[in-house]
Amino acid sequence: MDLKHGPSASTYRLPNQNAALPSRSYASVSAGDLQFGQPLHETHPHLLKPGELTPGITALEYAQRRSRLAAKLPRDGVALLAASELKFRSGSVFYEFHQDSDFFYLTGFNEPKAVAVIGRASGEGDHAFHLFVRAKNPKVEQWEGSRSGTQAALDVFNADETGDIEDIEKNLSRIVGDASEVYTDASPSTPSSAFDRLFSSRPASKSEGLRKILDHTTVKPLRPLLNDLRNIKSDAEVANMRKVGQASGRAFTDAMRQAWTTEKDLHAFLEYTFKRKGCDTSAYVPVVAGGKNASQIHYVRNDDVLHDSDLVLADAGGEYGNYITDITRTWPVSGTFTPSQKDLYNAVLATQRKCISLCRANASNSLDQLHQTAEGMLKESLIQLGFDMSGDALETLFPHHLSHYIGLDVHDTPGQSRKAPLVAGQCVTVEPGVYVPDTERWPAAFRGMGIRIEDSICVQEEHPLVLTTEAVKEVDDIEALRS
Repeated sequence: MDLKHGPSASTYRLPNQNAALPSRSYASVSAGDLQFGQPLHETHPHLLKPGELTPGITALEYAQRRSRLAAKLPRDGVALLAASELKFRSGSVFYEFHQDSDFFYLTGFNEPKAVAVIGRASGEGDHAFHLFVRAKNPKVEQWEGSRSGTQAALDVFNADETGDIEDIEKNLSRIVGDASEVYTDASPSTPSSAFDRLFSSRPASKSEGLRKILDHTTVKPLRPLLNDLRNIKSDAEVANMRKVGQASGRAFTDAMRQAWTTEKDLHAFLEYTFKRKGCDTSAYVPVVAGGKNASQIHYVRNDDVLHDSDLVLADAGGEYGNYITDITRTWPVSGTFTPSQKDLYNAVLATQRKCISLCRANASNSLDQLHQTAEGMLKESLIQLGFDMSGDALETLFPHHLSHYIGLDVHDTPGQSRKAPLVAGQCVTVEPGVYVPDTERWPAAFRGMGIRIEDSICVQEEHPLVLTTEAVKEVDDIEALRS
């Protein structure tokens, strides 16, 4: 197959969205000679389908996202985003790279040291996409792996303009200088922001010049605009989240089939099985908490022994194409619930079932209202089990919120209100839990227990879509796995 400086133009290159931009022609390059900084269909057909820029998401969908963002900008306004930087654990030992979710959502570009500028032109509906990336460098790539380079920014990622990231101060000065307003959350004056890290890695003279670029420009936050876009998932996004939910759910069910003696072994099995079933990696550091350890919401040491008399709580999920799932299951280490474990577990499960049933647009519930429903149901159930629910009892036993938004991030669309009614296309978790301290205040049969049950849900108009249904959670189903 002959390609034009990257995957075939018919596969990736989109119709020119700005008539003022000149047309381009490219030389032919053999597909076997191509090297990019991330998988593409032509180099990794086992991972991506034709037309997909990242797993499950086409180049066209990325362009449509940029178009929708540009439509929210004022005339001659621009949105400015920076890629994540590679983070180091110690010395030259680096962590696995993870792209900034906003940058990824708009570009599909999955390398560090890059800047994207999306501008709304004066004409109605016109916009331009600028993508500045690391240039190709064979000597560096021999050590660090392939880079996509500036030509791929045009041919593959559909930028209207590109350039070497090392020249970013010159390019940004020109683009931002002509802008009526700049929307960004990556301010160079904000410690730990993407731009701050980018600027701090550059020579002092260039860094100072970059910091001055925004000084004389009206700057507004980009987050509200992007939350509006990212909050409602496309069909392709939901399909990705269903795929990762299914794979992760099956990994949980496989885990419940087996006997475990240590938290570490169960942790390792879940992470391995996520990948074995099609996930790219884990979405977050798993919680694997046996017995009293489950009372610590984000317990991640995962280094204790598991006892047959205890429950084990596992909170984990895979990631696919940068989309995540979030699952928690609690089950008896022995494979069989004791009567008190079953009673408390069923109280949490009944609450979760009810709240999931309300995750539909026509119910007009907000996440805060669902949380109140969960509080009411748990309180009533715990009273029936002999708990004194006076004072701060409910806050002690159920200390976290029922739900959060999910998508490219485990806690997606930061700052998104939990007070607004749910609408079709939103994806959320539903995760009631009860964590009983080992003190005389609580009934002896339940002391030291921690139970949480969590699924990932896509809100639809008339009914919820459970993205993680393969992870069994009914008492009879859990016990049948080991019978």
